[in-house]
Amino acid sequence: MSKVLGFSGGDDFCSGGSIYANPKEASFFLPLGPQVDVYFPPRKRSRVNAPFVFDGEWFEQKQKTSIEALPDECLFEIFRRLPAGEDRSACACVSKRWLMLLSSICKDEICAMKNTSAENIEKDGYDVEFGGEGYLSRSLEGKKATDVRLAAIAVGTASRGGLGKLSIRGSNMCRGVTSLGLRAVAHGCPSLKSFSLWNVSTVGDEGLIEIANGCHQLEKLDLCKCPAVTDKALAAIAKNCQNLTELSLESCPNVGNEGLRAIGKFCPNLRSVTIKDCTGVSDQGIAGLFSTSLVLTKVKLQALSVSDLSLAVIGHYGKSVTDLVLNCLPNVSEKGFWVMGNGSGLKKLKSLTVASCRGVTDIGLEAVGKGCPNLKIAHLHKCAFLSDNGLISFAKAASSLESLRLEECHRITQFGFFGVLFNCGAKLKSISLVRCYGIKDLNLVLPTISPCESLRSLTICNCPGFGNASLSVLGKLCPKLQHVELSGLDGVTDAGVLPLLESSEAGLVKVNLSGCTNVTDKVVSSLANLHGWTLENLNLDGCRNISDASLMAIAENCALLCDLDVSKCSITDAGIAALAHAQQINLQILSLSGCALVSDRSLPALRKLGRTLLGLNIQHCNAINSGTVDMLVELLWRCDILS
Repeated sequence: MSKVLGFSGGDDFCSGGSIYANPKEASFFLPLGPQVDVYFPPRKRSRVNAPFVFDGEWFEQKQKTSIEALPDECLFEIFRRLPAGEDRSACACVSKRWLMLLSSICKDEICAMKNTSAENIEKDGYDVEFGGEGYLSRSLEGKKATDVRLAAIAVGTASRGGLGKLSIRGSNMCRGVTSLGLRAVAHGCPSLKSFSLWNVSTVGDEGLIEIANGCHQLEKLDLCKCPAVTDKALAAIAKNCQNLTELSLESCPNVGNEGLRAIGKFCPNLRSVTIKDCTGVSDQGIAGLFSTSLVLTKVKLQALSVSDLSLAVIGHYGKSVTDLVLNCLPNVSEKGFWVMGNGSGLKKLKSLTVASCRGVTDIGLEAVGKGCPNLKIAHLHKCAFLSDNGLISFAKAASSLESLRLEECHRITQFGFFGVLFNCGAKLKSISLVRCYGIKDLNLVLPTISPCESLRSLTICNCPGFGNASLSVLGKLCPKLQHVELSGLDGVTDAGVLPLLESSEAGLVKVNLSGCTNVTDKVVSSLANLHGWTLENLNLDGCRNISDASLMAIAENCALLCDLDVSKCSITDAGIAALAHAQQINLQILSLSGCALVSDRSLPALRKLGRTLLGLNIQHCNAINSGTVDMLVELLWRCDILS
């Protein structure tokens, strides 16, 4: 028999007897709220006729004997014989006591209904087997996260495919989630495969141990800001949920090395691990995890006090790792990256992200490049000690590199940037520079070298030193570009952008010139004439020198354009009308935010464009009044309008 007497305390539950002061109130349904999963179809309200006995001048009502007078043991025996579906849900609606008793019944305690007819199964419309395949997903946030709701979910989903994914974020301040609610989930949802618990300080080891004991099919576990959870709970998960494939731990200060060792030892299918800001985790935990895990492919370590030893372990044991993220590891030095690269274990690594690690130096990064022959994607963020020489050496060593992103690497200059293009010309498809303030525009003379014909995507974002001279060089060096983003470059003018557009042979598909305040209609006209047959996405946000002439060129030449952003440009009603009269325009997204010269007179043009529009942004268009906006909302009923 289930431990039905294990419930204790709390305002939400009764340990025995009726929860109502007046016994007649026990027949009322408990208002659990509109999103509770208990299945109970609407019925007609029954009329209650209480018998009266006439005694002189007074009426006395006879008091009926209530089922609430039965002890929990008797109710338990009744409930476990109920068929799944409507009957269980109906009983769960009677009172909190009944709900919690029903939620305490495990699958193996249910009496099998051998004579259940096909007619009853068809009537309920659900599989009557307790539990299921885990098709359903539920999410509780804030005030909705209570033990009562969890119990209702456990009872209500059992006959409707079974609960497969549960997410709890935050908790009710007065009656929050406790181990009692998780016990109900563990008993009623054996098919649970994914469990996420965020910012719930009231749940500790006891609740997670209940999940471990009842949900053996668990595959994904995500714990964030759970200070009461310790290694004890993690060890229970490891021993009982050996199908675990994904584990994420964030800001759990009491989870440490012992828990990670248990995960590595008992979870042979573990493929993805994220550990962030867990002060109890050190080198011993990382070593215990990696030395026993054989199929671990995705690893993210962030804000941990690990040292060079952890990187050495990863470099030696990470034979299956394909994606590695190392973020904010202040105790890791150059030696750690050098040893990791020379560990000969990262042969399958394809994606590497390193951020805010002082150990990323020229020597360390070159060693990583040599030790990862299949590396295709590299993202280097805030690598303060990385210089041009180290970047070029890395590019030479990482012969399979296809995508490189440099963000806030201020020691990188034009020499390092173009050095990468010279040395990765065979396979490099994408390169990005974001907020790299070491870039200064130089009049470089290119040596005689074959162009980088593999490069398809170029992003230069908020690098104020990048100017016309560098763009002219890029135009000659990268003739096969399809995606170009030059955003936030005040120093770039038509003289720099035009050579890049004219040298592109493949046909540009996506162009972003947002924040390039000195670009004029000449660039857009050239872009429309040269690449109108391929252009699909154009962003001119903040280009204040762009006027109606650009929209006329777009309307005439860009038949495939589906996304256009001309926010804060010098666009008027005439430009919108030109777009609307284009014969082949097929715009789906149009942004006119901050276009002060667009007025109510654009209503007919916008209505015509609305035949294909799915999104329209007219925020801060002060010349368009609210009445016009209301008409647009009514007319363009398929279009999402921001106003």
